[in-house]
Amino acid sequence: MINHDTFKGFGRLIFPVHRHISNNLKLRDLDNVLIWYNHVNPSKTVEVINYMKEHSESGENIFFDIYSDEEKKLNPEKRNTGLFFFRGEPGKNFAICNAGGGFTYVGAIHDSFPHALEIAKRGYNSFVLIYRPNAQLACEDLARAIAFIHEHAEELQVDVKDYSLWGGSAGARMVAWLGSFGTERFNEKKYPRPCAVIMQYTGLSEVYGTEPPTYSCVGTDDSIASYRTMLRRTEMLRMNGTEAEIDVFKGLPHGFGLGEGTAAEGWINHAIAFWQSQIRTPQQP
Repeated sequence: MINHDTFKGFGRLIFPVHRHISNNLKLRDLDNVLIWYNHVNPSKTVEVINYMKEHSESGENIFFDIYSDEEKKLNPEKRNTGLFFFRGEPGKNFAICNAGGGFTYVGAIHDSFPHALEIAKRGYNSFVLIYRPNAQLACEDLARAIAFIHEHAEELQVDVKDYSLWGGSAGARMVAWLGSFGTERFNEKKYPRPCAVIMQYTGLSEVYGTEPPTYSCVGTDDSIASYRTMLRRTEMLRMNGTEAEIDVFKGLPHGFGLGEGTAAEGWINHAIAFWQSQIRTPQQP
């Protein structure tokens, strides 16, 4: 799949490009590559790959570079970045999904591609960011992705108002920081901030008072991101007057993704509803 002609030029980015992947790896063994993740679903992986293949073969552009050739030449690390696009209805709002991986790799195949596909099924436009696995550089890449979508909104046929940022683990830290500080903090000009941030299983505890409405979810058996930390942060947000919700799932470990077949199954519906509740009703002419 990485070397399939359909994905020429970006196939390497579908799976963790910063992890060694054997040519003999089977999808059922993908969890051997995705360290720190649990409940990896090969059926969902197949659905995601087939979706991208079908849409690409139909003539759609499913991948966009966020940096120019000149920028990538000056900084080769930027070659392993970009946005995958899961189209919803033309003119609808958009979301950007950011996988975790401890800022050592990007686990998009489990932690953001499936999310983006589910969001697109509900009519919203969704993007998956493949970023440089370093906290500062990742945030710069996310800021660039936000700028890219705003600058190409007409071409992409998306509504840039009331967008949302989604992230799991390290990706959740990214979306929290962009939501709190804005693109201008990360080497881009100032663009509107998201109307909602969706965070999964992260140990982030800081609250700055500038957070947008935030939905979070985590499992009680998460040995990496304590559910108690996330509960406290949610309460702090509420104390600051920020709308915040959290779902805590008994017995779940870190990195459960969509959580199919677990206590967390369906959490994404709650998250989408939370985002929808923050989208302003268009004013009547």
